Amino acid sequence: MSSFKKVIALAAMFCISSIALAQSKIDFTEFDLPNGLHVILHQDNSTPIVAVTTSYHVGSKNESPNRTGFAHFFEHLMFEGSENIPRGQFDKIAMNAGGQINANTGWDRTFYYILVPSNQLELGLWMESERLLHLRIDSTGVETQRRVVKEERKQSYDNRPYGSLIEKTFSTAYTKHPYRWTPIGSAQYIDEATLEEFVEFHSIFYVPNNAVLSIAGDIDPVKTKELVTKYYADIPKGTKEIYRPSIVEPKQTAEVRDTVFDNIQLPAVVQAYHMPAMGTPDYYALSMLTTLLSDGESSRLNKSIVDKQQKALFVGSFPIPLEEPGLFLVFGIVNMGIDPADLEAAVDAEIKRAQTEELNDREFEKLRNKIENDFVSRNSTMAGIAESLSDYRLYFGDANLINTEIDKYMGVTKADIMRVANQYLTRDNRAVLYYLPKQSQ
Repeated sequence: MSSFKKVIALAAMFCISSIALAQSKIDFTEFDLPNGLHVILHQDNSTPIVAVTTSYHVGSKNESPNRTGFAHFFEHLMFEGSENIPRGQFDKIAMNAGGQINANTGWDRTFYYILVPSNQLELGLWMESERLLHLRIDSTGVETQRRVVKEERKQSYDNRPYGSLIEKTFSTAYTKHPYRWTPIGSAQYIDEATLEEFVEFHSIFYVPNNAVLSIAGDIDPVKTKELVTKYYADIPKGTKEIYRPSIVEPKQTAEVRDTVFDNIQLPAVVQAYHMPAMGTPDYYALSMLTTLLSDGESSRLNKSIVDKQQKALFVGSFPIPLEEPGLFLVFGIVNMGIDPADLEAAVDAEIKRAQTEELNDREFEKLRNKIENDFVSRNSTMAGIAESLSDYRLYFGDANLINTEIDKYMGVTKADIMRVANQYLTRDNRAVLYYLPKQSQ
């Protein structure tokens, strides 16, 4: 077989396998414990691995404006130990059992996971239930994590080039909504907070009725349900009101601009457009628009601005999926000797093109294939499946979106993409930031 024919055959096999994978249904069962904990189980015995994940419906938007950073602080504190797990041993116990653990905090939720060999499932459930029921919140742990969180902020945000970009963009784009601060929060407020305030925050949000336990992998659903009941059923239901902000960000009516002088060598330009919440029809159209604009070397922004015009080292668009209306970001780093205004004008020209020129059939089909492959890839691991099931349940009350959400993407038309580009990517609906080197101040 010639090399050309081999390539064609491999491509055909890849397409067939992708379609088959996309069409395969992810089966799961779910149930509620009397204390309000929602549990989702997905059985896949192909490899001896289990993902035990816990999502708490609390993020930075649930914080007080003068106590930001609490949800992220608890991401760290939850690894301190419990009444039955000595301080500093949480990670070691998991690793000694062949497991991996981690967590992440966003604006809307905090996600914890343990990946363990399937013969260690009970250990993983015990560890997760321990920090829900018996988390150690004392002055030693709090002071330790104060230092850790402040150091993380210093290294990842304050002292890193462009490190403040997301923080500054959100604080500029939002005026009222709690999305105006980011999950890292304020070192000042973490310093000022008392032990009693941390205890109170935990008692409100880290309760079974504010969580989803999602387990995926090499399990027996019947036995797993028995283990879940054994370790979680006796955890008391939370009794305090769970704060959900009702603040609505006012509609933006004029462009907002700002300049940030940072410890950088090359300037950057950020455009932040207000966009609908994830799960809405226009969210899917905007997601497909960003794939058109910036996903891959053949994307419009890259081909035009980076390759052809050579005005940027990098340029891309990123819709940030949030439970309430979020931001569609366009970010670029200018090439040496290029004025940031020239980069902004080039980006505006590509956005204008998306608003006025309908995609051709080939471009649209390529876009749909990319979206479908990305969707399948997100659910190709046990950890990915467990997280997707959890997110769909937490945000939309429907875990089966793991099987059906792709239909929402596939329902987007070329006209929809052009319409949302015109509706949302407007000057009056955006904040623009120039990041400039400090020496140019």
